[in-house]
Amino acid sequence: MVSSTCSILSVLLVLVLSPSFSISLSIQESFLRCLSLNSEISIPFSSSFYTTSNSSFSTILQSTAQNLRYLLPSVPKPEFIFTPLYESHIQAAVICSKEVGIHIRVRSGGHDYEGVSYVSEIETPFIVLDLVRLRSINVDIDDNSAWIQAGATVGEVYYRIAEKSKTHGFPMGLCTSLGIGGHITGGAYGSMMRKYGLGADNVIDARIIDVSGRVLDRQAMGEDLFWAIRGGGGGSFGIIAAWKIKLVPVPSTVTVFTVTKTLEQGATKLLHRWEQVADKLDEDLFIRVLILTVSPNGNKEEKTVATSYNALFLGDSYRLLQIMQNSFPELGLTEQDCVETTWIKSVLYIAGYPSDTPPDVLLQGKSLFKNYFKAKSDFVKVPIPETGLEGLWKRMLEEDSPLMIWNPYGGMMSKISESAIPFPHRKGVLFKIQYVTSWQNAEESTKHSEWIRNLYNYMAAYVPMLPRTAYVNYRDFDLGMNKSINTTFIEARTWGLKYFKDNYNKLVQVKTKFDPDNFFRHEQSIPPFPESLRIRRTRRKRGKGQH
Repeated sequence: MVSSTCSILSVLLVLVLSPSFSISLSIQESFLRCLSLNSEISIPFSSSFYTTSNSSFSTILQSTAQNLRYLLPSVPKPEFIFTPLYESHIQAAVICSKEVGIHIRVRSGGHDYEGVSYVSEIETPFIVLDLVRLRSINVDIDDNSAWIQAGATVGEVYYRIAEKSKTHGFPMGLCTSLGIGGHITGGAYGSMMRKYGLGADNVIDARIIDVSGRVLDRQAMGEDLFWAIRGGGGGSFGIIAAWKIKLVPVPSTVTVFTVTKTLEQGATKLLHRWEQVADKLDEDLFIRVLILTVSPNGNKEEKTVATSYNALFLGDSYRLLQIMQNSFPELGLTEQDCVETTWIKSVLYIAGYPSDTPPDVLLQGKSLFKNYFKAKSDFVKVPIPETGLEGLWKRMLEEDSPLMIWNPYGGMMSKISESAIPFPHRKGVLFKIQYVTSWQNAEESTKHSEWIRNLYNYMAAYVPMLPRTAYVNYRDFDLGMNKSINTTFIEARTWGLKYFKDNYNKLVQVKTKFDPDNFFRHEQSIPPFPESLRIRRTRRKRGKGQH
């Protein structure tokens, strides 16, 4: 149970010799001693514990961090990074961070847009618990289920499912390097969402380490906490160690296609038509639109807007062409545009891999996108008129590398209640927009961030307001953020209602019950009720019970 004294002393010796020793030793020493006493399984400190004096520290910190804005030298860095090998190591880390009094951030994939899993801008010192080594995947085809540890990626899960069956799949992320632990906490949408809903809609159990260091499954945690962790956002209720997912059937043959139209080819009218039909198409068909600027003749001074209709159909091309002819003939889809393939290869296609890429590339778990970027999101309920689109094109042509991704809703997404899980964006949503701008040099951050904010302000005329909603997995600090660890639940409503609508109130109640002292927190975490209000609520409940 206890790691060897020699291994602890060797780590401490390195710390003593480091330049940062004077301010960091007490925290690191205390944490190490606590870990050795509280872990049931010996921790190999030399390969699981990375301090700022360790040559591997920067490599580990940067390994899965997607947004370079949060790796700049001026951005706060953790005191150390701990990469547990077992659930008991996570339990010990929670206990020890409380005992030592150091703030903890948890990372499973590093794709969070505002870096909350590996950066703390509201309090220091802090540490990062990186679950990258907890990535086992156990697929049970007979039970139509799989247990997946939090550090596994979406691509690894897809590969392991396909390895066992050609007719099973799971409806979650389009980006294959997403970490499972955090991905599902926000909802997890993908190209089968119109058929089966979100990844979070298809979770049947979980293992979570709570604020006391206990490992709880669904039965032990209860339905309130199980509800909250499936779509309530990561980092508020505990540390997800594993998910149990329900596999879904997929046909042995699926069809994919991409059709691109520029402004000169009638993109505006075509996109306006897509707005009207995308949510009403056969639920086996998912057509998203990727919108960016291109230079057709290689001249950067002569740009235009290109709209690419990127699709997955759960069936063969013959039935797809019939559906398209009846429901969306304006796209002009032909047999030559259609590629019949397997579900696992469609995953690669939608993720943007070249056509000859072997599926085992999904086991690499590496992100194809690592850049400075800023993103925002909207949910649209009424088609944007052509005049609105034309104003959008004008603004996109002013930016260097703009991107929008429009994802269709409808189908199963409109059949699930807004309160079934915390993710509330259901019936009535036509599509979701993700706005992204990226750049190469840190010095350009202000310029590009201002551009996307101006674009977002322009779009306010075309999306629902009060609240103007957003997707929690596209975290956006512009919507508001905790200024300190004592942000109230009323202040947090600024962004809470945008992400969760009326479900925010229940999330606060669950938070108050399971983490009343706000141990699990970050810049946009769910806050608990303040102690004074908790006391009043308790008294009211007791009063009611006496009558």
